[in-house]
Amino acid sequence: MAVLENVVTMVNGILWDYVLIIGLVGTGIFLSVMLGFPQIKRFGEAARKVFGEAFKKGENKEGSMSSFQALATSIAAQIGTGNVAGVATAIAMGGPGAVFWMWVSAFFGMSTIIVEATLAQKYRETDVDGQLVGGPAYYIKNGLKSKGLAAFFAVSIIIALGFIGNMVQSNSIATAVSRAFNIPNIAVGFIIAILAGLIFIGGMKRIARFAEMVVPVMAVIYILGAIVAVILFRGNIIPTFKSIFVGAFSPQAVFGGAAGIGIKQAVRYGIARGLFSNEAGMGSTPNSHAVADVEHPAEQGLSAMIAVFIDTILVCTATSLVILSTGAHQLGLEGAAITQEGFNIAFGPIGEKFLAVCLTFFAFTTVVGWYYFGENNIRFLFKGKTAIRAYQIIVLVFIVLGSYQKVDFVWNLADMFNGIMVIPNLIALLFLYKESKGILLDYDTQMANGGRLQYNYEFESTRA
Repeated sequence: MAVLENVVTMVNGILWDYVLIIGLVGTGIFLSVMLGFPQIKRFGEAARKVFGEAFKKGENKEGSMSSFQALATSIAAQIGTGNVAGVATAIAMGGPGAVFWMWVSAFFGMSTIIVEATLAQKYRETDVDGQLVGGPAYYIKNGLKSKGLAAFFAVSIIIALGFIGNMVQSNSIATAVSRAFNIPNIAVGFIIAILAGLIFIGGMKRIARFAEMVVPVMAVIYILGAIVAVILFRGNIIPTFKSIFVGAFSPQAVFGGAAGIGIKQAVRYGIARGLFSNEAGMGSTPNSHAVADVEHPAEQGLSAMIAVFIDTILVCTATSLVILSTGAHQLGLEGAAITQEGFNIAFGPIGEKFLAVCLTFFAFTTVVGWYYFGENNIRFLFKGKTAIRAYQIIVLVFIVLGSYQKVDFVWNLADMFNGIMVIPNLIALLFLYKESKGILLDYDTQMANGGRLQYNYEFESTRA
């Protein structure tokens, strides 16, 4: 086991200290420039579309999700343990300055996810069951014309999210619930697996309805709770923001050099946990954006951008302010326990239970979202329902196993497999970004000519 841990640590050092920090941030900067900084120019329009869709009634096409359901499924996957345990780990390992680098990754990631979502829409297909499918595996196959690289991505995401990623979610739920309610971790793992299985067997429709109902409520309740906690410690708000900005560029000025935290660690953990949280550039959320029933791919691209904003700028920031304003990061805890202690300091024992419930919903919705992303890629690799049933069983086994594993090792495994799946996706984005830019220009032209949107989905035909 020690040898495996050393190998994982070495691979993560190569991926996250160099390759992916440069790759993800560099790609985000490049796409922001090439698309004319849509996260600034198109933000208002995107927000109006998202919140307009939230109250829009009507049936979507068979085998698809509504735009809001696809967005909710995306956010279900994005808002998870990364927003609670991941943020806490980033601050513990990288100092308060890691929060700034989370913001940076999210800002540029908003352009990256536009490209991901529009390409996923363009190159989506209808499978033999009449269900829309799409995502990086499909735009790599149909856009880059590389079946081998597409298959590599599909296998990577199944392992990274469906298996290892869901171990992380299960681990964080079990840890929080066990601490707050004194329930054995393994028992929590079995309960999660049973509830998740009931949703999995309902397919796309049940997953979409679950996300649509649960995600908005859980996000609003958590943010409101965090706001109240910060208000209780309002005297620490200015020092907290100062520690974030100073720590981003001079961690020693915050800790006096005693903690041994440098800029490299602040950047590494901020971006790594930022990616794990908002998933921009990772190639996961395009799997849900691909199946949205919209008139034009650009519409879902703009919606996807808002998902990153909600995840990192709102929810991750809420967590960060609770941890830093209460001083919970200075108590020697790890993972979700840091955030849990922050709410405990603010509200007493009820705060710890509040966070445990919130984290359970966050992580559980992520389990559902990540399961769906994996299933989408199972459909890419295999035909028929046998493979899907086998995948469901394996995911449930990993959920139970993850509930009682060592937290540091599970997080490190997740980092490694997340990093591996990012690489083929970034290759596709850099080679195909001009097509996404063309889609946005086509959208602008149609909007200028009266707003009657239409698009020819050339790959949306049943596969043989």
